Formats: sequence, structure tokens, C-alpha cells
Amino acid sequence: MAAVYETESAVTERGQTTVPAHVRQRLTVGKPGTLVWRIEANGTVTVDRKREAVSEPDPVLGRFLAFLEADMTAHPERLRPVGADLVERISALVAGVEINLDEPLPDDED
Repeated sequence: MAAVYETESAVTERGQTTVPAHVRQRLTVGKPGTLVWRIEANGTVTVDRKREAVSEPDPVLGRFLAFLEADMTAHPERLRPVGADLVERISALVAGVEINLDEPLPDDED
């Protein structure tokens, strides 16, 4: 199979290289971005952009949200605003708690 595009990039003494602009554009990799390097058993190397995992929607959550939507539509008189006292109680409970939503969850070892 003939290469569609071929180019060179030097490897520095620190083992770093620059990904040519044309390659970044073809892979649609921005700055910053992540590349995935794959080496086959026969020595062939392929490079691709890291693709985010597509998660499947939770069917139980979907049904629950549909139930809530139908109930709120059928009975809007049941909806109540969240009071300032509840907001203050919640704020007090989580005061000083720092959460990084990008951090992976720990493994359960119990």
C-alpha cells in the first residue's frame, strides 16, 4: 500500500519530536492534544488522535427522567422552589470539600 502522505520530523536528544502541521490537521489534533502510538508485531507504527470513549446512555436513568418529566408536566402545581434555608444547610454540609470532577473514582477494595 502506497503512503498517501509522507514527511519527516527529527527526534531531539530528549526523545521529543514535532508533529508536522499537516499531520495534526489530518488527525484533527489540536494544541494541546493527545496522540496514540500503536506498534504492530511486524514493526508497523500507526499514529492516531486519542478519541474520547462514547458512553452508552443509562437506560434506567433515561426512564426515570422521562417519568419525572411526565409527572411535572401532568402536575405542575406540585413543584416547589428550593428555599434559602435548604441552600444554606447544603452549603454548610459541603463547606471546605473540594471535588475534582475530572479525577477518576477510586477502586473499591472492601
